[in-house]
Amino acid sequence: MIVIVDYQMGNVGSVANMLRKLGAACMISSAKDVIASADKLILPGVGAFDTGMEHLDALDLVEVLNEKVVTHHTPVLGICLGMQLLTKRSEEGCLQGLDWVDGETVRFEFDAPLKHLKVPHMGWNTVRPTPRARLFREEDTEPRFYFVHSYYVRCAQADDVAGWAHYGIDFAAVVEHKNILGTQFHPEKSHRHGMSLLRNFMEL
Repeated sequence: MIVIVDYQMGNVGSVANMLRKLGAACMISSAKDVIASADKLILPGVGAFDTGMEHLDALDLVEVLNEKVVTHHTPVLGICLGMQLLTKRSEEGCLQGLDWVDGETVRFEFDAPLKHLKVPHMGWNTVRPTPRARLFREEDTEPRFYFVHSYYVRCAQADDVAGWAHYGIDFAAVVEHKNILGTQFHPEKSHRHGMSLLRNFMEL
């Protein structure tokens, strides 16, 4: 069972709909016992970093998530804000993140001659998977995904980056650290490429 963690930060329904199209058994829940019984977890999210951490704390979910992901090595996929929460901290706020990936979340800042680039980065963009990326297959050449974000993850360890995208600079669009995975884009809004990525996560 894939449990989509509902911490009131985004449209969890669209993630569930995509998984069900793929034939996955999934459930949306904020209940600790349901999360504790999951085979895999998805942490979606849209919004501000500190608000996301505040919601996880208010729902008393941090401890059970740490136990599942860090202690029991349950596969987890963070999506958009969910990927950013995997890091230590964010320039967007002052709260500590989940600290599952060695890195921080920073804002796009463009000087001349890139001042024309708008923030947030919004729309379709190509992702370049790294050779060891488990969320992609060999036939997934130049996959395109839908992005909406003003901040991106800066990994301390280059090996934790599983896919790059370019918007003024190269930035980590996908992270993979052991059982911990994340996408800065929205696979649930990315049609066939998003379906392929979610299928690969299901089959890990």
